[in-house]
This record gives sequence, C-alpha cells and structure tokens, in this order.
Amino acid sequence: MTKRNDNLKRVIVDFKKLTPEILALLVEKYPDGYDEDHIVTFRNAQNELIEAVEVITDDTKYLVKVSTKLELTMENYDEDDYEDFDDDDPEAVQDPNIIDEDSEDLD
Repeated sequence: MTKRNDNLKRVIVDFKKLTPEILALLVEKYPDGYDEDHIVTFRNAQNELIEAVEVITDDTKYLVKVSTKLELTMENYDEDDYEDFDDDDPEAVQDPNIIDEDSEDLD
C-alpha cells in the first residue's frame, strides 16, 4: 500500500530561502509554534545532522530547517508584512533582529 505522501516532491528549505507562502503554511500548521514532537531529524548529503519541521502542500513536502530565526519570524508573523511580495519570493522574509545577550552596549 502506498501512502499519499510518497509521490510528493521533497524540498529542504533553509531560512535564507524561506518564502511568504511556506512561512504562512508553517504558521497555519503550528499556530502556537513547534516543539520537540514536531521536529524531524535526518542526515543531508554531507552527512550533517539536520533538524526540520514539515509542512505539506498538494505536490510538495517541505522540510524547513529549525533555527532561532525561524522561531522569531513565526512568532512575529503578520500576513500584511508580505502583501507587496510574491508568494514565492525568497527575498521577502527578512532576518529578524536577534539581540546577542553576550554583547555589551557600546553606546
């Protein structure tokens, strides 16, 4: 017996390649954020251990790499921020401002 998901295109997505469409799907699937139970772990072609969360469309299974940037972007998601961009524009999702707690204030 074949699962419905077996014929899907599989795409690994790093934060730098995250599009408004994939971000919206993630926020819809994980409205309260993701936790350990949602994370899948696998090895990439370079045998590096990768942690990702999964989101599925009609034809594609996206594995979005877990990162602090992803968490912050999901927490602060506002659909209106992306209305001027195409759904598949990887330039639309910007790095969130991450404050390094170890750095000193130089002002």
